[in-house]
Amino acid sequence: MLYDLLFVAAGLVLLVMAGDALVKGAVNLALRLGFTPLVVGLTVVAFGTSAPELLVSVKAVLTGAPGIAIGNVVGSNTANILLVLGVPALIATIHTAGSDTRRSYLSMLAASVLFIVLCLLGPVTWWHGLILLAGLTLMLIDAYRNGREEEAEGELEGVDPGMGRGRIAIYLVAGLIGLPLGADLLVRGASSIARDMGVSETVIGLTLVAVGTSLPELATTLIAALRREADVALGNIIGSNMFNLLGIIGVAGLVGTIPIDPEILRFDLWIMLAASVLLAPFVFRGWTVSRPWGAGLTALYAGYVAILLI
Repeated sequence: MLYDLLFVAAGLVLLVMAGDALVKGAVNLALRLGFTPLVVGLTVVAFGTSAPELLVSVKAVLTGAPGIAIGNVVGSNTANILLVLGVPALIATIHTAGSDTRRSYLSMLAASVLFIVLCLLGPVTWWHGLILLAGLTLMLIDAYRNGREEEAEGELEGVDPGMGRGRIAIYLVAGLIGLPLGADLLVRGASSIARDMGVSETVIGLTLVAVGTSLPELATTLIAALRREADVALGNIIGSNMFNLLGIIGVAGLVGTIPIDPEILRFDLWIMLAASVLLAPFVFRGWTVSRPWGAGLTALYAGYVAILLI
């Protein structure tokens, strides 16, 4: 068990570091090639920050552990709302009155409903994957059309005007090598832990793997809360959830068939949807995510995990 935990920890560290390196290299390369910051933000940054979840899910499908793939996405989306929003609110109040994430939030809800419907029609295969990727494409086009006016104000993370070609190449190579290696370590360790604990790979995907791959979102949301940037905090969660549902399972579905655990159909999908609906008053009514709310959201997530592991 100790070696398995070390594998998981090493995999998570590699995924976070390699994902960050890939984003830095790809952002600077894309800008050098003449792509606009808006296009880079919607594509390179969005896909790059979701690379750890993507590699883990694809690796899980290829190695015969599809439960980790579907559990990772469903668990990450639930953790992104209850844990990633709840924990930062315990440290710094998040004021959402001035943020405008209504359109993207509705897109996330639509993606959640589409994902649930396709799971109910599962197992997820290539045609499910094509539908999810088509939905992702439509949402990217919509985000591009509605974001052009704000392009001049955008500031991309990882931009370094002085970064030379050599450093860009090093970042890209480090990301491309580190991501699959980290995914391999994480999936191996998580699968072994599931066998040792006598629980399903799906449960490990919903808990250990999901929380681990949500750590970058947690760090981003915490920084945004401390800086009083509610748009960034909510946008980070909403955007990540949309890419998890549409992009990650969309690609994984093209790689191989993903059976849906009956327990996920009965319980976890609806917890994910309920957590998504919990965001509505913060998005539409501008409710403040205060410390009591943070404690409540975090407690809900702890209760959810306890139910899974008991």
